[in-house]
Amino acid sequence: MITVLFVCLGNICRSPLAEAIFNHKIQALGLSGQFKSDSAGTSDFHIGELPDERTIRCAQRNGLKINHRGRQVNRTDFRDFDYIIAMDDNNLRNLNNLKVRFSFPDKEIFLMRDFVPGWEGLPVPDPYYGGEEGFEEIFRILDESIHSFVTKIKETHQLYA
Repeated sequence: MITVLFVCLGNICRSPLAEAIFNHKIQALGLSGQFKSDSAGTSDFHIGELPDERTIRCAQRNGLKINHRGRQVNRTDFRDFDYIIAMDDNNLRNLNNLKVRFSFPDKEIFLMRDFVPGWEGLPVPDPYYGGEEGFEEIFRILDESIHSFVTKIKETHQLYA
């Protein structure tokens, strides 16, 4: 089984939406049984909380279900997940610091938009302090990024439905 963890700051906006998009795409490809996914935050701001209401509405508008409670990245995540994907440079830096602190110095951490040619190094913007349009923007960014990511891992792991 291939395991994927999506990470943002609070685990109520970007990462749970990324997890929902990923699960939808994997299910549509008939590959659900070959993957396990989750999402987490680098902060402890929203542990146990449901995703932001705007995240839930955005997911619903796009035909997705989100079933998640906020949680913080922990030591076992570095052992249990094959792919850990950060939404921006700050979370990437936090994850790289944690992997050293938790004794996983060789664990590769990815940036979400690096899977789309021409988008390498760009963040998935945090929509928290904006309106609904910001959530639709991150949906489009995540949808394309995750499409490219799924294409890459299907090739890398030679997966076929």
